[in-house]
Amino acid sequence: MRTLFLDCFSGIGGDMAVGALCDLGADQKALASELEKLGLGGEFHLHFSRQIRCGIEGVKFDVHLREHSHSHGHPHHDHGDEPHAHGRSFADIRALIEAGGLSSFVKSRAVAVFQRIAVAEGKIHGMLPEEVHFHEVGAVDSIVDIVAFCLALESLGAPRVIASALVEGTGTIHCAHGHFPLPAPATLEILAGIPLGQIEEPMEFITPTGAALLAEFAVSFGPMPALAVERIGYGAGTRDTPHRPNVLRAVLGETSEDAESDTVTEIESNLDDLSPELLAAATAKLLDAGALDVFVAPIHMKKNRPAFRLTVLTEPARADEFARLILRETSAFGVRMHDCRRLKLRREIVAVGTPFGAVEIKRGWLGDELVQAAPEFESCRRAAEAAGASVREVYLAAQVAAKA
Repeated sequence: MRTLFLDCFSGIGGDMAVGALCDLGADQKALASELEKLGLGGEFHLHFSRQIRCGIEGVKFDVHLREHSHSHGHPHHDHGDEPHAHGRSFADIRALIEAGGLSSFVKSRAVAVFQRIAVAEGKIHGMLPEEVHFHEVGAVDSIVDIVAFCLALESLGAPRVIASALVEGTGTIHCAHGHFPLPAPATLEILAGIPLGQIEEPMEFITPTGAALLAEFAVSFGPMPALAVERIGYGAGTRDTPHRPNVLRAVLGETSEDAESDTVTEIESNLDDLSPELLAAATAKLLDAGALDVFVAPIHMKKNRPAFRLTVLTEPARADEFARLILRETSAFGVRMHDCRRLKLRREIVAVGTPFGAVEIKRGWLGDELVQAAPEFESCRRAAEAAGASVREVYLAAQVAAKA
């Protein structure tokens, strides 16, 4: 299986991630050409250079804004700004990306990255994601960073992404209302559920943009898997750090695995005294909180009582959080938890043409064999609404297109 391993020993920012993929072989001219489809060509120009950090040479990717003679080669300072003061909203950014002539993969994944940031900022500032206005994260340079990363990843064959264990520095960052300790609030919120440690070095290693890219694309975090290495690339950061080269190392290669594997925690509780209305509300709250899956099965308990078995699947790092949520939102006096090894198909989303417009198809691969191809329901629903057709008609047409 084609795999990209990101070694975040020195942290990650959007510019470093794009530089690393360009050093791996992503075509810089093609990248610049595709970015013109955003319709922001008059606002920025790109600059690629080879630079050395502590003896390690890599690609330095910069976005220079024409209006302000400003480059994003600096730490992000969006972590504590008032999110409604100025800048582009999440809705603006989503419309900008979706209106361009980019591929379905790039559009969907770039919007998903920004949505992670919007959800985090909204939670921090007490507002809905759609209401969040971005500062550094929403500036043109960061829009370009995120879309450029998606473009570069697609050009490399959209490999599965694995990242090393994440570390952040100590100290403080400057916010709109003073200083705040690292990790920055947005970074910490985005990486909730992902193992994160700190080291005694007084600097920021992970920007919110870098955190969102990892949260969206990385399927696991830990040591590099057994990999037949094909290429190695380095993305250079802006600073020269004293104790470690300020570069993001990217390793591209093939693993022998036919399917993806990870570990999830299964949390269960038997409920014989909870009304269906309250159970439905609890299920919705668990899903909104980010559970991987929530399902309910009818059972019979002692004294032949009809009851429900509530099951929640989550990442192991968030197991205690969801267990507490079950205890608060249901009549449970306890839960059972155990870890399960999960084997899953490698997934990708592609767009197919139908008489009702483009519809997204989820495809599942077992090694090099395509074993599943199914229309995405929400994509079918949107196409049906736009075309004035039934969802069933669109779904059947998408199935035919997927087989073709």
